[in-house]
Formats: sequence, structure tokens, C-alpha cells
Amino acid sequence: MSSRIVVVGGGTAGARLAERLPVTLLGEEPHAPYNRVLLADVLAGRYGPEVIALPSSRGDGVRHQVRVTAVDRAARVVHCAGGESFAYDRLVLATGSNPVLPPLRGLGGDRLPAGVHAFRTLDDCLALDALVAPGVRAVVIGGGLLGVSAARALAARGAEVVLAQQGEHLMERQLDAAASAILRRHLETDLGVEVHTECRVRGLRCAGDTVEAVELADGFVLGADVVVIACGVRPRVGLALAAGLDVRRGIVVDDRLRTSDPYIHAVGDCAEHDGRLYGLAGAALEQADVLAEVLTTGTGAYRGTRALTRLSMDALELAAFGDATPRPGDDTVQLADATSGAYRKVVVRGDRLVGGVLLGDLGAVGALARAWEGDEALPEAPLLHLLTHDGGS
Repeated sequence: MSSRIVVVGGGTAGARLAERLPVTLLGEEPHAPYNRVLLADVLAGRYGPEVIALPSSRGDGVRHQVRVTAVDRAARVVHCAGGESFAYDRLVLATGSNPVLPPLRGLGGDRLPAGVHAFRTLDDCLALDALVAPGVRAVVIGGGLLGVSAARALAARGAEVVLAQQGEHLMERQLDAAASAILRRHLETDLGVEVHTECRVRGLRCAGDTVEAVELADGFVLGADVVVIACGVRPRVGLALAAGLDVRRGIVVDDRLRTSDPYIHAVGDCAEHDGRLYGLAGAALEQADVLAEVLTTGTGAYRGTRALTRLSMDALELAAFGDATPRPGDDTVQLADATSGAYRKVVVRGDRLVGGVLLGDLGAVGALARAWEGDEALPEAPLLHLLTHDGGS
């Protein structure tokens, strides 16, 4: 008899498993699984929602608008809000993550004020789409990858966009200060986005239950018809906690993506492997592929993901990987062209490429990414060759 595999969560990782294995997939959203990475392109009007749909699953086991409320580990059954129950031989938690809502005045309670949205789901995207038009004043809170993506999408729709970032520069997790300065110049000059860094948002001003402004800690007020909160994500671990599984920041898994219960696995944003959370589509896909092998052949092991971040913003292409902040003793090669806005930087530790940032011309990114992902010794050649179009290969 075939094993009954139940997957909770219809995001990137869950959909990948449903593509590769005959499973029962229980997703909360009303939509078929879709590629979250392309939500900004949907908001910008480049793609319709149907374009970002993920490949269909094997069989007809995908269920929409099903919220799992409890896991009975002893009986190996999951219970759902509508009263349904599903028995499993193996359970996979692919519950993803929730947007972080900062503690702002005017943001308390379970319901966001009208005009205020996170930017995490297709429903968020569709709600913003209905609000955005040329001349609409939009404030994006958060200057990481998600916030920058939202800002450029809103600007593409003709909105008057302000991007408020608490940190010193944009996309601090991926970019160094020099690369961030180029990105900021592109947003301001080419897209018309007003960027504020090192500023803290104090709260929202509302008329009734509708947002009308964003107030900064220094007292400055930004008028707003629309507010997008892009302050990061937090793993959804409530179901695992209630089931008594080992949870730290995420659901703890081993190299076979097993939780503390050998019949339950976790993949994607909710999973913590070797003390690390990824929150990246590439890691979710890799974990799902490894787990598919584990569940079908009994072999396979997950050793972590070395993921490259790419972002295309009209005239500016961006790629970042690894740790681009050098340590004492590291070798760094950096090239910048202020005229074209191109910037390249790689960091070499010993004989290994450990990180890099490229903006503008990405001709060398393929070879550099392969060298980094392979974690192999670099050839004995001048480091400058790493930034040529063939990446020194």
C-alpha cells in the first residue's frame, strides 16, 4: 500500500512536493499555488496572476481554503477548521511565514486599517492593485528586498512612492554601502521614488479606519493613500508548537528534513536547519527536492543552500550572493563605473570565493555563482579576472 503523505501549506515548497509526489496538499489560500517571487511583477502590471501559477500537482490532491488547526501525532491525523480530518503516514509542514507587523501606533488589533497591506500573498497583491493608480501616494515601510521590490512595482504603476528604511542603507542583508548607494540613486532618479534611510516610523494616522498618513519618529509626516508594510517575515510555527514539536526560531529539522517526530517533516520558510532560517525560494525548492528523494528512495540529505539573490528593475540588474563583507585577511576586488552605474565586488577568503555583489552589468554572474555554489578552490589567476565576463573561467 502506498504511503499517505499530507502536506500542510501550498507555497513554494509544498507545491514542489505536490508536483513530484502523489500527496494531499492542504492550502489556506483560495488560489492555486503560485510563485511568490513574481508578485512584484504582477503588481507592476507586467504579468497577470495566472502567469505566476506553479505547475499542477500529480493527481487531484490539492485542496484550497483548508486551514489545518491541529495535529494528532498519536493517531497521525490532522484536523481542519471545516471539520475534515486527514490521516497520514508522513506529514510535511510547509506552513511558510507571516509578514512581520511592527509595533506602530494605529496598527494594533487583528485588522489592518483600510489602505494598509502587507506584501506577502497574491491577495495582498490584488488588494494593492485595486488601490494603486497614477498619483496615489504610497508609503513603503521597510527597505529590504521585499520593500524595494514593492516600491519599484508601485512606481511602475505611476504612484508617488516614498520608501522608509530604518537601517543605514537599502537591502542591508544583500548589499554593501556602495552598491546600496547605486540602488538608491536608481530608485530616486530613474523611478522617482523618495527614499528615507535611518528613519524610524512611529505610527499611522487614520481617519476613522482608513489610513491617511505615516508619522516618523522625528515628527515628519508622510501623507499616504496606501501603506505597504515590508518589514520581513517570521516562520509560521504555531501548528508545530501546539503539536509539541521542537521549535526554536523555526521548526527544527535534521539533514533528512525530519522534525523531532520521525513521521513529520518540515520544509521551506518554517524550517530551521542547522540553526539557520532561509526564507528564500531557492532553499524551499531544494529542501522539497531532497525530501521527495527521502520519501521515495529513503536516501538523500540536505546540507544547506547557497542561494543567489537576483532582482531586475528595468534599467538596473542586481545580483548578490554569500557574504560580501570582508573579514581581516580577506582579499577584495571592487570595480565601479559611476557613469553607467555599474558596480562589481567579490570577496575571496583563502582560495574560496565567499561573496559578491553585482549591479548593472551581470555578464560575470553565472561563472561567479558557479564558483561560489561549488565551494571549490579558485584557479591561480589575478583576482581581477573574477570580474571579467567569464568570471575568470
